Amino acid sequence: MMASTEGKKKKIRLLFVCLGNICRSPAAEGIMATVVKKHDLQDIIEVDSAGTSGWHEGELPDERMRLHGERRGYNFDSPARKFRKSDFDDFDYILVMDRQNFSTVRSLATGKEQTDKIHMMTEFSRQYTHHDHVPDPYYGGTSGFELVLDLLEDACEGLLQAIKRKYGL
Repeated sequence: MMASTEGKKKKIRLLFVCLGNICRSPAAEGIMATVVKKHDLQDIIEVDSAGTSGWHEGELPDERMRLHGERRGYNFDSPARKFRKSDFDDFDYILVMDRQNFSTVRSLATGKEQTDKIHMMTEFSRQYTHHDHVPDPYYGGTSGFELVLDLLEDACEGLLQAIKRKYGL
């Protein structure tokens, strides 16, 4: 748990989760960090990402995802790490990219308080409501990476609006 100093509010902590933590979740982390900064809320909201597998632990995000992100002005540079049970204590929102990630993370939860933190990223979509998950672009081409960025930009804005409403920001 993040230590808080007297008079300082606890940060609202968001964790984005996909399978390998090299495409979707680091992209969501980078996009959300940009959105948070744009709204001058970086002292209130903190972002991170993780994967349900540890296959790529310590690696930078996929080069193709970084390139597509750079073209839109994002920096996706957080090294991959595996989701751990302690993340339930450390984060307020655990945002998963697809049903498989949801099932994996939920299987690690112990109790309602933890399961209530888990959300599908697409729950916060505003424009792309016909998508029920953020597809993995890893084995696809350019259009897959662009679609993921479109979906994440939309859902990150929707997530920020939901947080602002919930916390009165």
